[in-house]
Formats: sequence, structure tokens, C-alpha cells
Amino acid sequence: MKGKYVIVAGAGKSGVAATGLLIRNGARVTLYDQNTEIDKESILGDFMGSGNVDIALGELTDELLEKADLFVISPGIPVDAPFVEKVRKAGIPIWGEIELAYYFCDGHIAAITGTNGKTTTTTLVGEIFKTYTQDSFVVGNIGLPFTRFADSSTDNTYIAAEISSFQLETIHEFRPHVSAILNLTPDHLNRHYTFDNYVDAKFRIAENQTDEDYIVLNMDDPEIMKRVDRLKTNICYFSHNAEVEQGTFVRDGKIYLRKNGIEEYVLDVDRIKILGEHNLENVLAAVCISAFMDIPSDIIRDVVYAFKGVEHRIEFVREVRDVRYYNDSKGTNPDAAIKAIKAMKSTTLLIGGGYDKQSDYDEWVECFPGKVRYLVLIGETADKILTCCKNHGFNEVVKAETLEDAVRFCYSHARPGDDVLLSPACASWDMFKSYEERGNLFKLYVDSLED
Repeated sequence: MKGKYVIVAGAGKSGVAATGLLIRNGARVTLYDQNTEIDKESILGDFMGSGNVDIALGELTDELLEKADLFVISPGIPVDAPFVEKVRKAGIPIWGEIELAYYFCDGHIAAITGTNGKTTTTTLVGEIFKTYTQDSFVVGNIGLPFTRFADSSTDNTYIAAEISSFQLETIHEFRPHVSAILNLTPDHLNRHYTFDNYVDAKFRIAENQTDEDYIVLNMDDPEIMKRVDRLKTNICYFSHNAEVEQGTFVRDGKIYLRKNGIEEYVLDVDRIKILGEHNLENVLAAVCISAFMDIPSDIIRDVVYAFKGVEHRIEFVREVRDVRYYNDSKGTNPDAAIKAIKAMKSTTLLIGGGYDKQSDYDEWVECFPGKVRYLVLIGETADKILTCCKNHGFNEVVKAETLEDAVRFCYSHARPGDDVLLSPACASWDMFKSYEERGNLFKLYVDSLED
């Protein structure tokens, strides 16, 4: 990259980290963003002392493109955005942040994708790696950009990477040693347009893998199993319904690993602390991924037993007047929210709704009878979900103006023994900056309730 001229599109966390990586390695960078309201000076402060970066806002000009050797796109920018099409027509290579990080990375990569469970599984794999070696990172869609650490990795570094479909759209040579697809249900159709496009993006995680690598797949997921013939690498499976030839499975309440023809006991299911059948799947996946990254089983076992889950994913907040409150703000699609409802032990007052990703809510609503006592709706999808509920004959629905109002409604209508669950089945961007902000506010409002 030394002496190359690179345009980095997107002045958020990902773009700033990619810019830092490039200028550390001798590139000249223009950080570009369409938003003309961005404070240039505060961003340039991140690169104090470097004369190798400037910022361009507004229209992407021909003058900028004329001298560009490479264009790096942040994952939040659609690959069919008009200015990206302009770059493509100009014949400039377009890389994503993950591809750029991989170019500089010398470590052993385990890359995890899927519709749901990515953050929990990646966090658990990261904890296993960290116990095995201090030279490890957890990166990607999980919050820390891969580009922040890539050029400090060595051939002893272990990297657990959560990879989104957005990030996989812009890979070229990215090749993890172990990849994983946890599950596939419709999501982000406002970006990918069709389920097949979304699935194709997910399967790109393995497109550069060879017979020296492995992909870990959920044998219980029919959409994954329909497509295994397209893979050119070694396949390992995880399943809680059947025994697998290579991978992890459950027998008599215990998780076993089969690897290279040898079967080994790994751990007892009843000692897993995280709730729900979906979390058993996440543990099976994490065990399989870690085992094929050659982490010893005793380390895997100890870390799984100690693991308490991740923030905003069926996170227990507090018990108030014998009512338990759970924060599942990361349940940003119907399938994730269904899993959270199933994990509840009692009748549930559910808070849902938010930004519209063009999801279908029928299956979500169909799991309410006998489980959900009230649905409290917020956000721009409230009317759409209300109509879906009426179509399915579920009428215990109210709308709230704010998340705080929704919490207050649940507080006043919950009975002793009930669960209150924030699991919106929608993204957060209509009312909040992120699902983290939504979850943190929920916890704040719950903590303010009188016992």
C-alpha cells in the first residue's frame, strides 16, 4: 500500500479504522462521506500528525476518482449506491473493510456468519481463544473493526470475526481457516432485495476456502442443507437433533465432538448458563469452530461453563415485584425474537417494533398464543405489526409512544411470575442510534421502577 492513493467511503467507526490502517502502512487516503454536516476537524484529530489524510464531503467528484488506486467501502454503504456504481464504472477496485483487514492479517481466522446467534457465538469463541492465548482478538461486526488490529497480528494470533452479509458482499480473497454459517432466515431484504441474494452473500464466507480449511454448518437448518453442494472445502456439522460424522452433537445430555474419525466427550449440557435451545446451538457451533481451530477440549469446556452470555441478548436485567425483566434488544428480526420468546419460562409481556427492514411478522405473531399476554408496540412498524396481529386473531396489543411508556405499561399490567421481554423483531434506527442504545435505555427504565 505504500505510496498508493486510496479513497475510504464512510466516516464512521469502520471508515476511520480503515483509514488509520492505510496511513500506518504508507498510503495516502481521502476519507469520503456524502454527509456534508460532518465535523472534519474532529475526525482529522484522530490522525494528528499525519499529513497523509484529508476529508472530502458531499459529491464524489471525477477529480477524486482520477488519482485513486483503490476504493474501500464501509459495510453500511449499499454496493448499488449511485456513487459506488460510479467508482465501478471508473474501473477502480472496490474492497470492503474485511478484505482490507485480511490483506494485512497474518493470524488464524475463524469467521462466523448467519442470521442469528453471530454475536453470542463469536464472543464465546473469542473467550475460548483468549484463554488459549493472549494473542487473540474479537473483531468484525461485533463492534471492533478488524482493520484496527489487522497489521499487528502475527502467525501466532487467533482471530474470532463476526462477519455480516454486508461485509461479505465486498470480499475478494478473504479466506478464513474455519468459517461458520449458523442459520439462515430472511433478513436485511431492504438491502439484498431477495432471500436468495442474502443467502448468496452469506455463502461467500467460504468461496476462497480450500481442502486445507473447514466450514461449520448447522445440520438442523434446512436452508443451509439445501446448498451444501456449492461448497469446496471440508464440511463439519453441528446438531442437537442428530449425530454427525464430523463436528459436534448432543447425546444423553452431553456434547460430543467427532474429529478425524475420533469421538470425544466435551461437556455437559446442563452446565451451560445461557438460556434457550438457540443458545445450545450457539454453544455447539462455538465448540466445533474452536475444536477445528485446534483448541484443546479442556479449555473449551472450562470457558463454556463460565460463559454468561452477551449484553442485549436475552440479558436478565432485574426482578421487580416477582416479575422478571429481560433485555433482548439485539433481537432485530422475527426469527431472533421467536427464539427469545421460546426461552422465556412464563407468560410474557412483549415489547416489539422499530425500524422497518421489510420483514414478514406472521411467524413471529403465530408463536404468541399461550405465551405472550400483551404485545406493546413502538416505532415505525407498529401499525404494520398491529395489522398482522389482527389477521392472526391476536388482539392483546397496545401502542406506546416511547420505550419508557412501553416499560411503564408492562410494569402496571404484569402479574407476579410474569416475564417482561424487550425483543423488538426490528432494527432500532427509527428511534435510536443502535440496538445497544435501545437496550441500555430499557435497562435504565427498568432500574427506575419501584419494587
